Amino acid sequence: MEHNYMVEVDNVSMRFNLGIEKGFSLKQWFVDIGSGKKKEKKDFWALTDVSFKVKKGEVIGFIGSNGAGKSTMLKVVAGVMNPTKGGVKSYGNICPMIELGAGFDSQLTARENIYLNGAIMGYSKEFIDSKFQEIVDFSELHDFLDVPVQNFSSGMVARLAFSVATVVDPEILIVDEILSVGDIAFQNKSEQKMLSMINGGTTVLFVSHSIEQIKKMCDTVVWLDHGHVKMIGGKEVCDEYMRTMMG
Repeated sequence: MEHNYMVEVDNVSMRFNLGIEKGFSLKQWFVDIGSGKKKEKKDFWALTDVSFKVKKGEVIGFIGSNGAGKSTMLKVVAGVMNPTKGGVKSYGNICPMIELGAGFDSQLTARENIYLNGAIMGYSKEFIDSKFQEIVDFSELHDFLDVPVQNFSSGMVARLAFSVATVVDPEILIVDEILSVGDIAFQNKSEQKMLSMINGGTTVLFVSHSIEQIKKMCDTVVWLDHGHVKMIGGKEVCDEYMRTMMG
């Protein structure tokens, strides 16, 4: 069945309980009970009633200051987190580049991690075999294939993860600040790779602190402010955001 939209986000809200998330200790609980102090619940709403739709082949960028809820939004769309309220529908295979290298085992070598990460992303061993050289060539890590990943710099880990993640053209690509990893040459190369995926019709949801990058790559911009949608539109949203930040 053909859908007009690749992603539909409908009134999504996401609550975190800071009281529990921030190192809940049983001892502290008994101390609080003993002193008659009721532990107040520190609910933090990272997202409140966020709705938007993404058309096939559209590149949608998320802007907003730190803590605005951008990364949380991407994790909800990627299925990494379940929203407290509301729902997300996606029509197509998703490649989330959110916490690059999160699926790596630091004890294993780069070579082993390519297969491990590929398996996590649902690729068969035969498929990885056929793409192995392409992954290695893109990552430029030929000399480090048999080195445990724990000895890699964060830039090397990101290069390896990006190379595995982009070996297929997914229908929906979710990117969180990916292009600020590695050296300038690799940043340019990964940006080119993303642009070729975009031009090939991939639908992209994208967070970046670089407003220039958002303006260059995105058709639609969603401005989040403290978990609320402040504005959705074209590149003019970037200008409005910059005006507010400067003011």
